[in-house]
Amino acid sequence: MSKPITFVTGNSRKLEELVNILGTSFPKRVVSQNVDLPELQGEIDDISIKKAKTAHKHISGPVLVEDTCLCFTALKGLPGPYIKWFLEKLGPDGLFTLLQGFEDKSAEAVCTFAYHPGGENDEVILFQGRTQGEIVSPRGRRDFGWDPCFQPKGYKMTYGEMSKEEKNKISHRFKALDKLQEYFNNNT
Repeated sequence: MSKPITFVTGNSRKLEELVNILGTSFPKRVVSQNVDLPELQGEIDDISIKKAKTAHKHISGPVLVEDTCLCFTALKGLPGPYIKWFLEKLGPDGLFTLLQGFEDKSAEAVCTFAYHPGGENDEVILFQGRTQGEIVSPRGRRDFGWDPCFQPKGYKMTYGEMSKEEKNKISHRFKALDKLQEYFNNNT
């Protein structure tokens, strides 16, 4: 039996969404482990690759890490990979207020899963999902990050107003995990 993939996260909500989105059809066993990884700086892909390589040093076997970004068009892509810090200091209300001086409230939610197969010389494989939307005055549940202030394009509700099932059918995380699922379905 092959080694399970260790999803390295300390965020129980990310783990919950991963499990709900992948369901029982994923061809590999996924376990989770909380490893204190450094918060890296740089561009989205570079951060994800470095994070997966760092996680691999702590786990003997295949690892999966996730990095989420929220990119404001008016701010030329910021906060991007630094959304964790912006959210921690400003909250969803502050993210909306940050754009008050700008007419353009559009944003892109980006989720990148980085998979390290586990071998010393293995290359990291990236799976990325993107969802266009806009930053709005927060509405809905406030139990998961910036969900209450991100309204996906074509919807009248924020992620925070959607049921978990509905969000998990359209989100940036779903799109990235869909690519991951396709990869494993075709390569196992």
